[in-house]
Amino acid sequence: MTKKLSPLSPAETEILSILWQLGKASVGQIAENLPADRKITYATVQTLLRRLEKKGYLKHQTQGKAHIFFPSTEKDGVITTSVGDFVQRLFGGDAIPLVQHLAEHGQITSEDIDKLKKLINNKKIEE
Repeated sequence: MTKKLSPLSPAETEILSILWQLGKASVGQIAENLPADRKITYATVQTLLRRLEKKGYLKHQTQGKAHIFFPSTEKDGVITTSVGDFVQRLFGGDAIPLVQHLAEHGQITSEDIDKLKKLINNKKIEE
């Protein structure tokens, strides 16, 4: 991403995630792909899409009377920026306390630890 985008709300993140999965979709298609327990109206989905478009996360094309929305940002870039902002705000830019918190509160499994060890070893080899 070349410019800094405004932060995403949880609802905006959910809508953008669906759009990343679908590639492009109408308001109705996005509403249909929300989890069954989410009671979000068509109008709310439409509002969230307009906000995301205004923030620069997506664009739309008109097909007949329908607007077809598609991401204008890459998922990896948004994740990198969002996680970096989160770590900066809560941990002063130091990721270790975040990982420590996740480990201490049982949100990291043994399998996750093995994956992290591999990532660390690969990182050491690159340096």
